[in-house]
Amino acid sequence: MSRPITRIIRFLSKDGKVYLGEQPPPGARAATVLEGNVFETLARTDKTAVIDRLLSPIVPTEIFCIGLNYLKHFEESAKLRGHTLPEKPAIFCKSRASLNHPESPVWIPRLPRGDELDYEVELAFVIGKTCRNVSKETALSYVHGYTVGNDVSSRHWQKNAGAGQWNKGKSFDTFTPLGPVLVTTDEIMDPQKLVLRSIVNGEVRQNSNTSDMIFSVAQIIEWLSTEQTLLPGTVVLTGTPEGVAAGMKQPKWLKSGDIVECDIESIGILRNFICDAPADLLTSKM
Repeated sequence: MSRPITRIIRFLSKDGKVYLGEQPPPGARAATVLEGNVFETLARTDKTAVIDRLLSPIVPTEIFCIGLNYLKHFEESAKLRGHTLPEKPAIFCKSRASLNHPESPVWIPRLPRGDELDYEVELAFVIGKTCRNVSKETALSYVHGYTVGNDVSSRHWQKNAGAGQWNKGKSFDTFTPLGPVLVTTDEIMDPQKLVLRSIVNGEVRQNSNTSDMIFSVAQIIEWLSTEQTLLPGTVVLTGTPEGVAAGMKQPKWLKSGDIVECDIESIGILRNFICDAPADLLTSKM
């Protein structure tokens, strides 16, 4: 029996085509091409292709996010504003058009106070099978794998876009980098003991463990799937730990030229750089 495919990448090759591939060893620039469907049958081929540009490992059918899901982050933010510990996961959505890729620019929005830009390293899981009304005891069997997410946030517009909703300030173009690889549950069997960090220009800003989550991955799936169907390809970002710029007395907002690295144990580093948004340019979606 062949070994399972546990580390899946998506990339643009030198021939101009987009492929699924098996993540190569560090430093290698060619990957074994995979054929089939990520969620059904995926198999190795005899073909290799040169990686010209690494893409997000999945194109989400939907993007859900969980807010205030790390205890220490809750204590540095919502608790100081008088909020009590949530009884259910706080759920919001991000636009699919905000999807971004490893080693790609994150744009500072061209609008007043758009430069109050923040980073959020997050463990993201990908639903692999259609599910509804799932119990926490069986929830992880519906997860196909995990990747790194950066829930980039324009803090002013997160809070001031109208009616208390967060969607606008978190869904500007380029605001959802995912990658560099999708690691399946064959390799990550327990998502609640992973070290995660964010690093800005070499400075560690966040350094925590998924064990600090208020609601586990299984609990999130149980609540999110209650009377609601989750489709294969649904991506869920599970919240961020303490250390975001907004939690500082003097916030260190991201600025043009900054390099942000989001690092999660057993997955890898998602790296992006910050720049001003172009005045008139459609985002390239792959």
